[in-house]
Amino acid sequence: MVPFAGFEMPVQYSMGLIEEHNSVRNNVGMFDVSHMGEIFVSGDSSFDFLQRVTCNDLSKLQIGKAQYSALLNQNGGVIDDIIVYKLEESRYLICANASNCEKDFEWLVSQNREKADLKNQSSSWGQIAVQGPNAKNFVQKYCSKELKYFECEEYGGNIVARTGYTGEDGFEIFVPAQKTAALWNELLQAGVLPCGLGARDTLRLEACYPLHGHELSEEYSALESGLGWIVKFSKGDFIGKEALQKTFERKLVGFFVLDPGIVREGTPLFDENDKPCGFVTSGTKTPTVNKALGLALVSNSPKFAEVRGRKLRVEITKTPFYRTSNPPPRFKD
Repeated sequence: MVPFAGFEMPVQYSMGLIEEHNSVRNNVGMFDVSHMGEIFVSGDSSFDFLQRVTCNDLSKLQIGKAQYSALLNQNGGVIDDIIVYKLEESRYLICANASNCEKDFEWLVSQNREKADLKNQSSSWGQIAVQGPNAKNFVQKYCSKELKYFECEEYGGNIVARTGYTGEDGFEIFVPAQKTAALWNELLQAGVLPCGLGARDTLRLEACYPLHGHELSEEYSALESGLGWIVKFSKGDFIGKEALQKTFERKLVGFFVLDPGIVREGTPLFDENDKPCGFVTSGTKTPTVNKALGLALVSNSPKFAEVRGRKLRVEITKTPFYRTSNPPPRFKD
């Protein structure tokens, strides 16, 4: 157990990181993600408000659907990446990162010139993510119908969405806080393997899903961070739009490590002329790909990473590092 965003979180359970990772890739696993934030936005002006404070085009979002998006500051930096769920015509749920939830809510309140109804109900909800190619076999009983990717519904007091953060098929079940343990135990008895933060990180890194505080930050823009595909300039005005219309030198890339060793977050990178060209945002050796790899923010093509005075060769590669044969569109716009 380790401190994480104000919570005590499991790094791994008894089976260990590799077994948990492989279970999600090949069968099913579950994560207690009750630390994630739930912010509800409602009222006649909710659409206009969210359309202005998020970078994706909310007009594309239908009732019972989810949309990956982001909250940007005036400089185009990423306050947080979020998923917006449209539960009713004028009622939305924002799922926010735990470490940013309070900040997100305060920022939304400060920007609320449309007078939408905002409620931070994070303490009232738990959340369990059931992930893997066999996830639907364990979650279907909690749905009134078969959900397609990035669909959601309120059913039986829960909010169930076919979303996730692992690169596999999966579901996220928002459950009233007092019922979270009962749902967890029910899934456990059904044979779903508990998984911790360690497997969650290796799974998302193989699929190249960005993590706030690593690939995403208020200090560098959504375009540098690889979120350009959810920045919809054509939708009209939104916060950060003007700043994002300039040219940025840096970009997010994936790389493999060619020499023995692992390259961690924050490691400096150098180009072929031995000049600094960027830094690693996430890096490790992952179970499925079975190579040392990482993501980096760079201004030029990196050739070396400096690790404890050693220069390790790195090579930019196509991303994602791993793609399942039936990939779920985690970042569907």
